[in-house]
Amino acid sequence: MKIRRRYRILGSMALLALLLDQVSKAVIIRTIPEHKPVTVIAGVFDLVNIRNRGAAFGFLNRSDIEWQFWLFLIATVAAVWTIFVLVRSAQDNCWLFTGLGLVMGGALGNLLDRIQYRAVVDFLDLYWQDWHWPAFNIADSAICVGAILSCLVLCRERSENAKDQKEPKAEHRNGGSK
Repeated sequence: MKIRRRYRILGSMALLALLLDQVSKAVIIRTIPEHKPVTVIAGVFDLVNIRNRGAAFGFLNRSDIEWQFWLFLIATVAAVWTIFVLVRSAQDNCWLFTGLGLVMGGALGNLLDRIQYRAVVDFLDLYWQDWHWPAFNIADSAICVGAILSCLVLCRERSENAKDQKEPKAEHRNGGSK
């Protein structure tokens, strides 16, 4: 696979995740007032409009500190740089580049929110009786799906490489007896 194709897959998936994320958030911001849930499936799923200044599961979601913005900005830049390094050095695998593109697009989607709102817009709210999953968005979903896909690909490649190293290579003999 040519280098250009790697980056075309990466860029396409990142752009897709970024656009879906930003369009969905724009619709939510325009149609749902903050902290006023809209029931989609009673007792299971609501759409909400909330802001998360922190990270996954509300980690560092505090309004009394400002440094978490800079932490997440640096983390996003580091993640994007790491993705480019991985794409450049990885074996040719379109599934890996797809997964990494989803991670990159999701990270950039949440970064745009942080720059614009100093928080991430979350709107997907899943719950069941007393159990409640923290609200999330399309960017978070893209990051999770992309990370799982990338890990599966890398683990499979590692397993195949280990298997290839354990198997003795057959010697080619010209005219020799068996």
